[in-house]
Amino acid sequence: MPTVIKRVSQELFDSVSQEASALPRLRKNHNLHQLPDSVQRFINVLQPGTYVRPHRHLRAKDSNGFELFLVLQGEIGFLMLNEQGQVIQIERLCAQGPTYGLELAEGQYHTLIALAPNTVMFEIKEGPYVPAADKDFMQQFPAEGTVAAQQQVQAWAELFSG
Repeated sequence: MPTVIKRVSQELFDSVSQEASALPRLRKNHNLHQLPDSVQRFINVLQPGTYVRPHRHLRAKDSNGFELFLVLQGEIGFLMLNEQGQVIQIERLCAQGPTYGLELAEGQYHTLIALAPNTVMFEIKEGPYVPAADKDFMQQFPAEGTVAAQQQVQAWAELFSG
């Protein structure tokens, strides 16, 4: 029998934040869903310096995919990119507002920048989760774990320094 109640608490934020800080990627998901569920629901904790390679999500043609981001703690820089990898929209999402989150239509290239330590987002997107097919990465951007990736994070973070 599935768990009847799953709490989203400061204790959970602190625990997942500590785990994220200890990981090379500087981020960690805590799933509220099971992988085959039709709706993915999870907490995503990001630490400054994490690199989220620009990507988009593509679902079956008969679906109306989306991705919803809601910042519960901290602050995120959201970047939407065109097919050439140029930034075409910048959004600052913050737990204190004025913009707390956004819903992104399927097929839009995007990335995230952690602007504050222990930033916690709640994400919702269409499932089921299939790791091999979940993301379509922009190949012109560096792979995770490279010096070039860290330089890219720094360049993107500067877009939010003003």
